[in-house]
Amino acid sequence: MKDSPLAIRHIARALVFDPRDRLLLIAYRSVHATDAAGEPLTFWFMPGGGLEPGEDHVTACRRELSEEIGVADAEIGPQVATCDGPFHLFTQSRDARERYFLVRLPDDRIDTSLLAETEDNPVLGTRWWDLADLRASAEHVEPAGLADLAMAIVEGNIPREPVSLSWREA
Repeated sequence: MKDSPLAIRHIARALVFDPRDRLLLIAYRSVHATDAAGEPLTFWFMPGGGLEPGEDHVTACRRELSEEIGVADAEIGPQVATCDGPFHLFTQSRDARERYFLVRLPDDRIDTSLLAETEDNPVLGTRWWDLADLRASAEHVEPAGLADLAMAIVEGNIPREPVSLSWREA
């Protein structure tokens, strides 16, 4: 019997920066993948989520930021990247069609009190990452190339066309 194709899920995410050019990421525990020690894999991901019926990517991004980090009035900047393809770290594997938008916050105040309620994977917490630390980290960050893209953005090199990123191997 042939495997069923994965459901396509259209997703909007944000590269959220604070005034110190740190990037906000959320830590999750995978229910499928394990690390070298056989423990559930911890991975870091941007805030965001799936489009609801009738939403465009910008509207979904704004709603997700309100739900996940308590920022309801974020100005959604340009789309800076895409990442398309099968993604298996969340509870529901999907053929993800992700669009990433630039968001700069006026400060680093966020409210994640409702974050765990909106997610289908265990949420471990959030962190404002210094980009040098992010680039040097051995942590599993999705998608591949995110740290380099974030560094280019804070250096003033905002892509004219969205760059294509890819999922890392678990």
